[in-house]
Amino acid sequence: MKYLVVFFLLFAASFSGFAQSTDFVLLKRGANQKSQIRYYPGEEITYKSTKIDYFITDVIVSIDQNFIYLRENILSPDAITEIDIRKKDKRNGTLGAMNALVLGAGVIFLGAESINSIYHDKEFSIDKGVGLTSAILIGTGLAMLPLRYKIFKNQGRNKIQLIQMRMD
Repeated sequence: MKYLVVFFLLFAASFSGFAQSTDFVLLKRGANQKSQIRYYPGEEITYKSTKIDYFITDVIVSIDQNFIYLRENILSPDAITEIDIRKKDKRNGTLGAMNALVLGAGVIFLGAESINSIYHDKEFSIDKGVGLTSAILIGTGLAMLPLRYKIFKNQGRNKIQLIQMRMD
């Protein structure tokens, strides 16, 4: 039994020796960890710099202490003014799911009432309360459509940090 435990410990220790370093760009909004976004080498980043006043999409090749090496450019974190985070922010997925839920509930509620009225009364009719509730749900869903986290601005409390995790 002792040999088996020693074997498993050596086996686990041998895999920890193969651990790789992970460098990443950290977009930080305050101390809350849920609002932090990480970009790893190999991922696309869409940014606007101080020299260019429009968004550019590029792939992160590597990260140094002071610079982000992209496929087409080399940037310092201070040179970046804005980063487009629509695809990267996890909170946008939650907002999209909530939006779909509210819109779907309104449409299903309206559809169920209309089918129920046709089945029971043999004519199409919608109750006032059901119509009002469905309209409120659909209106709320449509009002929530533009709510998304779109841009991370590198100013104020927002910071771009270059994190290097080395296993030397």
